[in-house]
Amino acid sequence: MSVKNSAKRKPALSGMAGDVTPRQRIWDAIRHQHAEDGLITMQGIRIALKRQDDLPESLVSGYLRALIAGGFLVRSNPEALPATTAIYFLKRDVGVEAPRVRRDGSLPPPPGREQLWRTLKIIGAFTGQELADAASTPKVPVAKATADEYIKMLARAGYLQTMVESSPGVPGRYRLMPSYWTGPMAPQIRRTKELYDPNTGEVVYSRVTKTEGGEP
Repeated sequence: MSVKNSAKRKPALSGMAGDVTPRQRIWDAIRHQHAEDGLITMQGIRIALKRQDDLPESLVSGYLRALIAGGFLVRSNPEALPATTAIYFLKRDVGVEAPRVRRDGSLPPPPGREQLWRTLKIIGAFTGQELADAASTPKVPVAKATADEYIKMLARAGYLQTMVESSPGVPGRYRLMPSYWTGPMAPQIRRTKELYDPNTGEVVYSRVTKTEGGEP
């Protein structure tokens, strides 16, 4: 493939649905504009968001400022008058997941479940303790109980293959099914005991909490 044709290729957008964060929706809108013509404006973000007009402009502009501070966006006319439409360019496209950048442009450490999700892709077969140990960092340690809960939900949703069944004195051993690596964002355990995959926008597992006779 020539460099010319490669340059015309548009980056994949997330196409996520469901419980995505406001920042994720804004990031999708930014990447959509970047893919269309490279010019990013507040009006263009609103058009890309379509009917998702429940996001206040202060939230959108605040996230834009954080992205600029973090080096993800640059403004082409920083000295323009307030009435002039601000034009931005996407300097660092880091993929479908919205950067979790702070106001000052710094990045917080990833939550424990995201560390677990990334780790289980590369660790091979693992127990809950092994996964927790491998996913832990000095700033964000991951408890075995957190790993065990996540493993249980992923296994129920079909993401994991059980290599060794757990039994008294013998921890279960698992590995990720290769075809179930759906993307960089960690599947989320909801309060309703559902597992939601933000990479696909689908609820991939839902525990039935009631039967005719009550809870199972």
